[in-house]
Amino acid sequence: MPELPEVETIRLKLEPHLVGRTFERVEISDPRLVRPFEPIQVAAELEGERVSAVERRGKYLIVRFESSRALLIHLRMTGSLRTAANGALADDPHRRAVVKLDDGSDVAYRDVRRFGTWQLLEPGELEPYLDKRLGVEPLGGTFTARRLAERLKGRRAPIKAALLDQRTVAGLGNIYVDEALWRAEIHPRRLAGTLDYDEIVRLTRAVKAALKAGVARQGASLRDYSTPDGGRGRMQDRFRVYGREGRPCSRCGTPIDKIRTAGRGTWYCPTCQRLDQA
Repeated sequence: MPELPEVETIRLKLEPHLVGRTFERVEISDPRLVRPFEPIQVAAELEGERVSAVERRGKYLIVRFESSRALLIHLRMTGSLRTAANGALADDPHRRAVVKLDDGSDVAYRDVRRFGTWQLLEPGELEPYLDKRLGVEPLGGTFTARRLAERLKGRRAPIKAALLDQRTVAGLGNIYVDEALWRAEIHPRRLAGTLDYDEIVRLTRAVKAALKAGVARQGASLRDYSTPDGGRGRMQDRFRVYGREGRPCSRCGTPIDKIRTAGRGTWYCPTCQRLDQA
């Protein structure tokens, strides 16, 4: 599933193609993308909208229009976007929507498993919608150890589960939670509410470092993720623990182990991330 670094990479690549452009024609071929609304109705509403900004909040991609409406895109597991010059889109059985812009170029949305969503929100609806679902932005100035401590206080869930909760920190997923916990030397099954303040300071820094590393390498291409220009991310070549079961920890040399935590495959170092640290 694309996480914050992947969605931020998509945003950065899309921004110069979309800002200032008008949605001239929109075709939505998969009704699941916009349900419960009719694809023809949503496409008609989008046509004529001029893009004022392309933003991101957590794992959501936000296309803001000059009308103050916003198109909210969630890629879920296998969604991706691709830009192409007029008529240059290759055939793709997994294409679910195409936006033709007023400069003749196209933006296509593909989704193998069809879990992604598009929502057209009216003026004033976007911020309340996101505030209800998302916690603090981890790459913003408001993500501090004190703020994270408030969100974790008294939590009996494993720290991995707490970080996967988008209301705790927006944008984290399985990959970058494992990477951040390794950097912070915290076991993924440690109860969130038992972390002391020094550990939370370490974790806050680790979350930022893991995400910044992912953005710098344009995300991780493991299965379906690619950038809008068709490129691949490079973060998968720099993972410290994720997917590295049996390989030596780059910090201590202990073989990386894999367990299940919060219902997810979880990679960690048994030496660096001891559960009896509490």
